[in-house]
Amino acid sequence: MPCNFDPRGRLPDCASPWHNSETVIRISKPFLTWVAEAVRAWMTEACITAGAVFRPINKAGRIAPNGFSPKVIWGVVKRASAACGLANIAPHDLRRTCARLCHLAGGELEQIQFLLGHVSVQTTERYLGCKQRLHNAVNDNIGLEPQP
Repeated sequence: MPCNFDPRGRLPDCASPWHNSETVIRISKPFLTWVAEAVRAWMTEACITAGAVFRPINKAGRIAPNGFSPKVIWGVVKRASAACGLANIAPHDLRRTCARLCHLAGGELEQIQFLLGHVSVQTTERYLGCKQRLHNAVNDNIGLEPQP
């Protein structure tokens, strides 16, 4: 599978290390331009045309053919969070926090659902801790009430 970017700076489909080898997570996430350019430069320098985009480099400077294991990802997150004074942070906590920050910044539920790759909007709602407010519903004040 070629790992080419489209003009909007999206990453291609990637295999997930958290699923079995037959599972491929379909992602097409928008990135900031500078992030997309940095990843493009890495892929070009590392001659990566298929498979995992991010790979370990051994002591001899050779790039591994496979991506990082889940254990390595956990270690990176654990060390980085400890350096920030945070304990017991898991990689999935970062994903959930990103989703909640997007929501607090006014992100639309459907866009957050797309970002996370959820098939069901109910899954995204659970992620965000959203509950429908029936007593103060969002559509109560849109001005469609009949005139007295």
